[in-house]
Amino acid sequence: MEEEIDAFIRYIAVERGLSENYQVSTRRSLAEFAQWCLRRHSLESAGVVTIDHITEYLGDRKRAGLAAASIKLIVVALKIFFRFLLSKKVVRRDPTETLSLPRIERYLPETLNEIQVEQLLEAIDTTVRLGLRDRAIVELLYASGLRISELANARLENFNAEDRILRVIGKGSKTRLVPVGRKACEALAAYLSGERPKLVGRRTGNEIFLSARGTKMTTVRVWQIVKKHARKSGLEANVYPHLLRHSFATHLLSNGADLRIIQEMLGHADISTTQVYTHVDQQRLKAVHRKFHPRA
Repeated sequence: MEEEIDAFIRYIAVERGLSENYQVSTRRSLAEFAQWCLRRHSLESAGVVTIDHITEYLGDRKRAGLAAASIKLIVVALKIFFRFLLSKKVVRRDPTETLSLPRIERYLPETLNEIQVEQLLEAIDTTVRLGLRDRAIVELLYASGLRISELANARLENFNAEDRILRVIGKGSKTRLVPVGRKACEALAAYLSGERPKLVGRRTGNEIFLSARGTKMTTVRVWQIVKKHARKSGLEANVYPHLLRHSFATHLLSNGADLRIIQEMLGHADISTTQVYTHVDQQRLKAVHRKFHPRA
């Protein structure tokens, strides 16, 4: 089965262009299944695997304490693996055809309200060293809903200040254009003109945001910056960069933005990923109704 897995990984890398992280994760899932097949049933080829073998394996993983979300990833990997083998006529039938994905309890993302976001931003002192940079970072995270890695990798040549557009490279190396709000543009302009030139050194690249040493910022450092200013702001909520992304999407939706537009701005491949924000908005509406309606 190792050769069959190798062929499949080459296919998703070359023809599908899926990310290296996805390739590694999928290979691990398939390799562990192949080892189990060999150890438990002496199966050496995918062609002799049946649905009973697969359900037995998944049952073993569940009893071992593997979470439903992790089991779902294994099921997805097995499904696309056997679908690929069937298309190449390596197997005569797909044993995963009747295999359903496990149901996963969906947790609603946390968000800040608009007043809390304002409180966080106003807590950043722009008169101290790196204050302009930190303000621009938090403004951009909230204004454009960027992932932390997208912000760390954002480059000067991809920012159009006149049109207020930033081109970012997201998951799977997919490029998208995101609008940048007026306040974020003002914060970026102040940082780019008043602070970034002072940080430039011999090892400086074209990244928008630079560390104190003039090098590209790490995602860990961005996370630390957000946490630091959240503590200073006095907010009781657990504030982290992705929380600003959730807040960005929720505030757009609650103010009337179309879900498909939000999907595009967030860079979600599937609309179902974006739909979680409709549930967040419904929860907010219910809470308002319970608080203010006399017969709620």
